[in-house]
Amino acid sequence: MLPRLAWWTGRSLSHSLLLPPPTSSTRFIAKCLNKNMGVDNNLLAKPRRRANFRLCNVSCYTSEVLEIQSDAPTLHVLFVPGNPGVILFYKDFVEFLYELLEGTASVTAIGHVSHSRKNLEHGRMFSLQEQIDHKIDFIREELENVEIPILLVGHSIGSYISIEMFKKSPEKVKYCIGLYPFLTLNPHSTTQLVIGKIAKSQVLAAALSYLTASLGLLPVQALRFLVRKSLGKSWSANAVEAACSHLSQLSEAPDWIFMRERKAQLAFLFGVDDHWGPLHLLEEISKHVPGMATYIERENHTHGFCCTEAGSLWVAQHVVNLIKNQMACSNQ
Repeated sequence: MLPRLAWWTGRSLSHSLLLPPPTSSTRFIAKCLNKNMGVDNNLLAKPRRRANFRLCNVSCYTSEVLEIQSDAPTLHVLFVPGNPGVILFYKDFVEFLYELLEGTASVTAIGHVSHSRKNLEHGRMFSLQEQIDHKIDFIREELENVEIPILLVGHSIGSYISIEMFKKSPEKVKYCIGLYPFLTLNPHSTTQLVIGKIAKSQVLAAALSYLTASLGLLPVQALRFLVRKSLGKSWSANAVEAACSHLSQLSEAPDWIFMRERKAQLAFLFGVDDHWGPLHLLEEISKHVPGMATYIERENHTHGFCCTEAGSLWVAQHVVNLIKNQMACSNQ
């Protein structure tokens, strides 16, 4: 329980310190970008097709899925969340993505194993590699008969997972987009350093676990207030504990060789002053993989874009722009 409180508190503090420039420009490096594609804010007020939530069995593990199936899809977008891997955070994003693709694609979001409000796996913790294997198994078991191209979209640690999925399924995956990517440890992040140290302390773990459990005894309204103001919106202990354990499981550097080989099929969106996906990582990517499509979001939506409709819509539009331009480039 301990890392959960520290992680959410750290995330809330880091978000409150984000002060990006008040410009609306985004840096585009992709050669085939259509600059006339903007964000249709009217979509916020329009009715939209709702995503369906279901439970499915993936390699004997109960998994949460959020999806919208198109009647005549030309591609399938598979979304992998960040931590906490609770897909209901991304409901608005999934729905906006489907609407903006105008029914030409089916959209599926697959949650992380045990990252749910229900204790589906009886408290068992899953390593980062097991989460990666789970997503690869999902493609094999649920999308094996899908003959249209599969496009991966990952958020935060989901970007790392998506790249690993791409490596294992290059024949089915045609494009991969990382949103606010957490690809490697950030040595300049005080938050990541604090989380790592707290997670290793049994004393602090027990203390914060007790504190977090005590919060559950508060009246509902008081608890909701605290959650909104400081801790975040998910009460999945496994999700945040996994965030801490994943810090030690990331490789020291991204797989530059694979990225260079597939750079035309990869794109990343970075946020300003995002310690999970810092701009110095963008610079490293530009250095090691020249010409890869990298972008900077300057709309102040932050790493937790999915927590607001406006953020979900903006990022969905960005993803759709990338998909449409990728399709246009591949057809030339």
